[in-house]
Amino acid sequence: MTALTDAVKDEIQTAYRTWLAARDFKPRRGQRQMIAQIARSLSADENRIAVVEAGTGTGKTAAYCLAAIPLAQSLNKTIVLSTATVALQEQVILQDLPDIQERAGLKFSLTLAKGRGRYLCLKRLDDHLKYTDQQEIPIFDATDEDHTVLYQEMLNRFSQGQWDGEVDSWTEGMSDSAWSGVTTDHRGCSNNRCSFFKQCPFFRARSHLEGSDVIVANHDLVLADLALGGGAVLPEPEDCIYILDEAHHIADKTQNHFSTNARVNGTIQWLDNVNKVLSSLTQRFGRPANLTSLATSAAAEAEALTSHLHALSEGLNTLPFETKEEDREVYRFPQGDIPATLMDLSMALLPSIGKLCDVVEQAHELLQEAVAGNADWQNAYEAEDWLVPVGQLQSRALATRALFEDYALGAGRPRRYARWLNRNLYDVEMVSAPIEPGNILQEVLWQRCYGAVCTSATLTALGRFDRFIERVGLQPDVSAAVIASPFNYPEVATFHVPAMQSDPRDFDAHTEEVIALIPDLLNRHVSALVLFTSWRQLNAVISGLPKTLADGLLVQGEGSKQALLQEHRQRIDEGQSSYLFGVASFSEGLDLPGEYCRHVVIVKLPFSVPDDPVDQAIAEWAEAQGRNAFYEISVPDASLKLVQACGRLIRSEKDYGTISMLDKRIVTQRYGRALIESLPPFRLDLPA
Repeated sequence: MTALTDAVKDEIQTAYRTWLAARDFKPRRGQRQMIAQIARSLSADENRIAVVEAGTGTGKTAAYCLAAIPLAQSLNKTIVLSTATVALQEQVILQDLPDIQERAGLKFSLTLAKGRGRYLCLKRLDDHLKYTDQQEIPIFDATDEDHTVLYQEMLNRFSQGQWDGEVDSWTEGMSDSAWSGVTTDHRGCSNNRCSFFKQCPFFRARSHLEGSDVIVANHDLVLADLALGGGAVLPEPEDCIYILDEAHHIADKTQNHFSTNARVNGTIQWLDNVNKVLSSLTQRFGRPANLTSLATSAAAEAEALTSHLHALSEGLNTLPFETKEEDREVYRFPQGDIPATLMDLSMALLPSIGKLCDVVEQAHELLQEAVAGNADWQNAYEAEDWLVPVGQLQSRALATRALFEDYALGAGRPRRYARWLNRNLYDVEMVSAPIEPGNILQEVLWQRCYGAVCTSATLTALGRFDRFIERVGLQPDVSAAVIASPFNYPEVATFHVPAMQSDPRDFDAHTEEVIALIPDLLNRHVSALVLFTSWRQLNAVISGLPKTLADGLLVQGEGSKQALLQEHRQRIDEGQSSYLFGVASFSEGLDLPGEYCRHVVIVKLPFSVPDDPVDQAIAEWAEAQGRNAFYEISVPDASLKLVQACGRLIRSEKDYGTISMLDKRIVTQRYGRALIESLPPFRLDLPA
């Protein structure tokens, strides 16, 4: 029996008509298509997953909300609407969903979900203000900064109801070090045993999630919840319909989230901290037998580990590292395979790091018992103060064990990983990252969720969904559709490729030619966004431009992103010209309609950096399968990034302008035609 009953169909159609009338909009064909596609997919008997590329101007947020909300309510499922960027998350929660609540005639509850690290821990704040002499009790990370004045102001504002305890609503902003001192993770939290539980900002926010029809989250929070087994912060995946907006980010986010790393010398220093905390802990509570035994065990395992880590360090430093930057060298393990000698050295660490994890976990459990009033210790009332530092030791111990297990056992693991080392003067960092994030998503998300919608303005590469579907681990026959943008691109936008001599792979010659072209290109329009693929070339071009021009540019990194955009808009509003220069992160998420962006200049085709260890490992794996890594991976990925960059130009039906591509390969190389054909149908201005 289909979930898309006549009653649900009527509710969706009525909501759409009501919303259109209230906004005085005409129905958009693409929007209707998207609503129908999502409703059909989510009401199927199985494989309830839809992949929808919705071109700019489709109105995709309204489409997926109007389709999914009535259906989810009829099924008693929760919608988890996840975005990749804060900008879209704020737009959805502050503008789009309230607009639908007000104008579509749908009644639904709405909550914003953030990770625990975005909320103040009142217990930690109290500890900082209570223990002014931090040497008395080692419950804080060592820091050269004194944040007492700030912390007192936090307490005052929270107590007086002037601040809700969320970092995002602290208007003045603050340093990461100041904030990290007064937030915590789940291991540092005593939950309802905490003396501040009833006032806790995190649990207050979490209580609002229960029974909410729509929860607005972000990809990082969704992945963190899934990594904890699902249902830790968000509802159980089986009870959720996930709408993943900006879904082209989900594979990279998964890759980052499930990567592990550890520094060898840093771990040796951390072992000293383990001993210090457990020793101080034992003394503080009158040396009870159970804590004394744990501290003694930790000291023995730390000593053994230190010896093994020195041996591992010697083994790692015999490898042929390549210099990448002035202070960084890299060694990548071919095929991700660790040599037998290093596997043995890593394996030798496992017994001790495993026992250390057990010791720290037991110490954490004893503290929780003491907080509950079940420990006959001296100063037992202080047990709650120690949960955070011991919880942090536990998190670090588990992460370190995961890395060493990966290097010791990696060859026998079912998933493929990229593994490499970063070395500087002081330390060697060991890194492992999955190169098939789709396998992870299949296991933790697709197999478990009730349904899902993956959407973005850019999901196809070279006109096909293949690359996206492979990367995120969906079945090849998944329901997928492209909704064309309503914009009349041939009439409003020109894709211009000037005649150029230099090959972009020749850094100096290409940079010199770009410097010569930029002044004239900027003069053509009142505003421009100039995008580079590297900081090195951005800085070199700015250095080579006439000083009078360079001094007036708004350059990424010279102030916050928001401050730059505000200055840019102000200049345009005052009738001045304004030009933004940035790298890849400026090619997505910037909404500069009308006069704010009449010209997008793309300095080089956005191919991935050739020496990125993960990309190298992916290419290596593809080649081993007999595939052409360049044409099957590099070109499609560049196509996706190029479409995103071009998407900065036309943001509304009244927009017009020019895109200039300063890379002749798009007209001289065989893959260039495929890249051009993957773009919206701009008017082409190519060299003869």
